[in-house]
Amino acid sequence: MAATTSAVVALGAAAAPAGATPGDGYGQDHADRHAAGEPIVIAHRGASGYRPEHTLAAYRLAIRMGADYVEPDLVSTKDGVLVARHENEISGTTDVADHPEFAGRRTTKVIDGTSITGWFTEDFTLAELKTLRAKERLPQVRPDNTRYDGQFEIPTLEEVIALVKRESGRTGRRIGIAPETKHPTYFDSIGLSLEEPLVRTLRRNGLDRANAKVVIQSFETGNLRELATRTDVPLAQLVDGSGAPYDLKAAGSTTTYADLVKPAGLADIATYATWVAPAKNLILPRDASGAIGTPSTLVPDAHAAGLKVVTWTMRVENQFLPSNHRIGTDPNAKGDLAGEVAAFLDTGIDAVFSDNPDIAVAARDGWAAQQGAA
Repeated sequence: MAATTSAVVALGAAAAPAGATPGDGYGQDHADRHAAGEPIVIAHRGASGYRPEHTLAAYRLAIRMGADYVEPDLVSTKDGVLVARHENEISGTTDVADHPEFAGRRTTKVIDGTSITGWFTEDFTLAELKTLRAKERLPQVRPDNTRYDGQFEIPTLEEVIALVKRESGRTGRRIGIAPETKHPTYFDSIGLSLEEPLVRTLRRNGLDRANAKVVIQSFETGNLRELATRTDVPLAQLVDGSGAPYDLKAAGSTTTYADLVKPAGLADIATYATWVAPAKNLILPRDASGAIGTPSTLVPDAHAAGLKVVTWTMRVENQFLPSNHRIGTDPNAKGDLAGEVAAFLDTGIDAVFSDNPDIAVAARDGWAAQQGAA
């Protein structure tokens, strides 16, 4: 997920994608050994460290790597269907630029106060989006993922839920979903509100209930307050490391994300949400060298307010890691992600988002075993 706003088609149910290699998780389910009270691992956009993000292949691999939840970011099509994309601008995650029939759809829009040029989901019907194929968003960072470019469609929320249901039945584990509503104020402004179709889809699938394994997230506050009156599923307030929720900014409020994680802000979040989801630097601040050490008071403060805490995003590449968990100097080389995950679990958090769910799950299991042995 990015610091913006705010979670069954051509892919065969059991088929590994072309290029799958032994040991990459296909056909090798992680044993569901961890206890119910232990921290959970949420696959950030699926197993996006190994497959193009927000594809059924990425979600399936994440589940087979042992993720407890998968996270679909949600945007709307022109005809009001919720689809899984990190952003509504899709030139970086699809081959839309290679489709001459859509050349005229390229445009410039202002999204949450920022001018963006490209192709936008709300200008395409679902049928048109289904003619596109996903590609790796970070090809320079994750060149291995580019071998899957062009293989996978853009999935709908309905298709993600269907996949999760199938995989839950196949594995005997109840897999959760953590949808994030992207740019809800913007989508409201163009008549494509995200909240109503999201709740309808959950209800149609028997997931609109308090004990469903669903958590709805947003970087905005107003739509979560609205959702609290529309659904019984848990909600998560995402908190960026700087700036302010766009809905509050648009309304002229001076409230910032920093205000949300003060004790009074956390108490307010607890009136409509079950989770607070701060950027990881708010929990383990980095020093001048980029290293993590002493935690802030955010986790105990949130727990005192009755909130659970999930942080984002755990990624294996050095450039995303604190300096004391990097290995070597190549920013794209793999560092000590397991060590970073363990350091955050030591703060008392309840869940992590990770692009590399296999590493995060193994780190969680190892950490839990050490806690049990202590």
